[in-house]
Amino acid sequence: MFALKTSPAAVCTFELVVARYTENLNWLRNLPAGIRIIVYDKSPDGSAGPLAIPLPNIGREAHTYLHHIVSRYNSLAEWTVFCQGKPFDHAYDFKKTMKAFAENHAAAGDPVQDPFRWLGHLIDTDDNQGARLFRPWSKNEDGRGLDLLGFHRALFGTDGPDLYTFVLGAQFVVHRDAIRLQPLPVYERALAVSITFPDAAHCFERSWDRVFGLVGIDADWLAGRQTVYLKPMKHQLPDESQRSL
Repeated sequence: MFALKTSPAAVCTFELVVARYTENLNWLRNLPAGIRIIVYDKSPDGSAGPLAIPLPNIGREAHTYLHHIVSRYNSLAEWTVFCQGKPFDHAYDFKKTMKAFAENHAAAGDPVQDPFRWLGHLIDTDDNQGARLFRPWSKNEDGRGLDLLGFHRALFGTDGPDLYTFVLGAQFVVHRDAIRLQPLPVYERALAVSITFPDAAHCFERSWDRVFGLVGIDADWLAGRQTVYLKPMKHQLPDESQRSL
C-alpha cells in the first residue's frame, strides 16, 4: 500500500494529480517533497491507500482531471501536473521532469508566455474522424473511428479543426491562471461530456490545450510536420524529426 506525501495546499506551488486504475504507485515515493500529490483512484480494490480519493470508474483520466478542476477551481495550486498512474510509457523521464519542476519553478514554463506544456516525447496528428491514428490503433480492436467533429460540437458548440496535433499520453502541466481563463461552467460541461460522449477520453487527449483556450504546439515550429519525436525513443533511430521543443 502506498502512503501519500502531503503538504498544505495553501502554500503548494506544484500539485501532481494522478489518475490511477490499478497501477503500482511506488514511483511516487521518489518524487521531491515539495510537490503535493493527489491520487484519484478508480481501482476496484482501493489499493492506492486511505489518502487516495476514490472515484467511480467512468470517463478514464479525462473525467479524473476534470473532476479535480471542477472541485478545486477556486483553490488550485499555482501549477498542476496531470498524469496517468503509469506516466512513463509516454514520458519515460517523468520523474526527472518533476524534479526539475520542484527545484526550478521556471522549468514548468512562464505563466504568461508558456502557461501550458504537454509532457511527453511524441507529437502526432489525427484527423477529426480519427482515421489517421485512432482507427488503426492496435487497442482499437473493432477499428471504429473517433468522432472529434461531434466531440468538438458537444464541448464548444463549433465544428473544430480538420486536424488535431498533440503529444500522446494525455499528460501536461498547466498554470491556474490558464485554467481560470475559462469559467467554471465550461469545465462542468466538459466533465459531463467526459462521461457521456463515446471515447471522450481519447478526444480530450487530442484537445487539452483547446480545453484551456490555448495553443499547445507552435504551428510555425512544426513547419508542416505531423509526427515529431522530441527525444529518441526505444526502437526509434534518430532522424531529422527528433528535435527538442
